[in-house]
Amino acid sequence: MIKALFFDIDGTLVSFETHAIPASTIEALEDVHKKGIKIFIATGRPKAIINNLSVLQTRGLIDGYITMNGAYCFVGNNVIYKSAIPKEEVQALAEICQQNDYPCIFVGEHTISVCQPNQLVREIFYDFLHVNEIPVKSFEEATQGEIFQITPFFTTEEEKKILPHIPNCELGRWYPAFTDITAKGNTKQKGIDEMIEPFGFQLSETMAFGDGGNDISMLRHAAIGVAMGNAKEDVKEAADYVTTSVDEDGIKKALQHFGVID
Repeated sequence: MIKALFFDIDGTLVSFETHAIPASTIEALEDVHKKGIKIFIATGRPKAIINNLSVLQTRGLIDGYITMNGAYCFVGNNVIYKSAIPKEEVQALAEICQQNDYPCIFVGEHTISVCQPNQLVREIFYDFLHVNEIPVKSFEEATQGEIFQITPFFTTEEEKKILPHIPNCELGRWYPAFTDITAKGNTKQKGIDEMIEPFGFQLSETMAFGDGGNDISMLRHAAIGVAMGNAKEDVKEAADYVTTSVDEDGIKKALQHFGVID
């Protein structure tokens, strides 16, 4: 029996087309919650830029958050897991980005800042993802304190050259222009393990939904992994079931398919 559901945000709960959560998804999650099933968010976004779930939050439908691809997990005001990037690798990556003019976002426990923002940052984060304006800081300012996630804007080809400089880091790319970097071992899969333990759930009682490359680990890990119809092929291959797209009632249909809701 499924007792815990894990949802990616962008392209899974929230449509890339309308920037909203479909009415069918809201209704399905209300039905799920009435049955006592817990609903968790599993996102690459840090808490500071989760600004598109208010329709669920105001209904009290979210029981916990796996953020920064598993590096920072919390329930209410209680942090149940956090893992920072090694300081020397934060500095190494900051130097590489500064030298190559790569825009870069640094996320601390209660801070977020961007260095060297360009038009690409504006187009993707502000115009497309509708993220609130992120404070611009120098690399020296942005790397103060513990850093839990770094989001540099470089290509997959450039990424290959940078990997040897950050051996203790994990990379998760859910959009072609940038990658999310966390400490090694921090994935949405890890987030599921950390989240189910305090609730007393078994992995066999979990179901996960996603559409991006950073969702693959949790789709493989959960008892049932569901890829959205709008997901890329490698994500679909990792899933147990492929539903329709977020805009075609994909979440509701998958929950009905597995008998979680009527």
